[in-house]
Amino acid sequence: MYTAIAQSFAQPSFEELLEESTRIHGHICAGQVIGVRMAMIGLREIGISDPKGKQRKSLYVLVEIDRCATDAIQSVTGCSLGKRSLKWLDYGVMAATFVNLSTGKAVRITAREESRELAKKYSPQMDDKYKQQLEAYRVMPEKELFTIRPVSVTIPQCDMPGRPLKRVQCRECGDWVQDGREVEKDGRTLCRSCASGRYYEPL
Repeated sequence: MYTAIAQSFAQPSFEELLEESTRIHGHICAGQVIGVRMAMIGLREIGISDPKGKQRKSLYVLVEIDRCATDAIQSVTGCSLGKRSLKWLDYGVMAATFVNLSTGKAVRITAREESRELAKKYSPQMDDKYKQQLEAYRVMPEKELFTIRPVSVTIPQCDMPGRPLKRVQCRECGDWVQDGREVEKDGRTLCRSCASGRYYEPL
C-alpha cells in the first residue's frame, strides 16, 4: 500500500519523459533529448516539482526557437501557447527561460554549440552524426551540453495567463484585437496587419 502511494507521487524519469515527448512530437531525435533535459533542469533550478499539477499556475516558459526541442519542453512542463504559459520568441536560438511566477526565480538555458563536436567522445562507435548526437546527448554532463544562467524576467501583464485585459476593434478592417497587440497610427487604432502589412493576400 505504502509503495503504491509513494510510486504515484514519484517524479517521471528522463526516459519516461522522453518517451512521452517522442509520442507527442512524432519521432525521436536529438532535439527531443535536448528539450527534455533542458526542461528538467529548468524546473529543478526554479523550484518547480509539479508543473502539471499544483504548481502549474506558477510556471511560465519562454522559448527562443521553433524547433523539435520546443515540443519536448511543452511536453515536460505542460505549458502551451493556448494556456498563455508558453511564450515563443522568434530569436532562432536553441534556448529557453523558465520562470517561477510565485517566487520570481528564473533561469535561461542555452544548448552549447560545442556539444555537437563533443558527441564524438560519447558515441565514437557511430558514424552517423545525427544518431551520434542523439545517443551522446542522453549521457553528456549538463555542463557540457548546456549553459545555465540565473536571469531576471519582467513579463508584461498583457502576456500573462488569464482572460484578456482588453479587446479593441481595428478602425481599418474591423478585426478585434486582444491582449494589447493593437497599434496606434495617425490617431487611429489598428491591428498589426493594417498597420504594418499582412502576411497573406486576400483573394
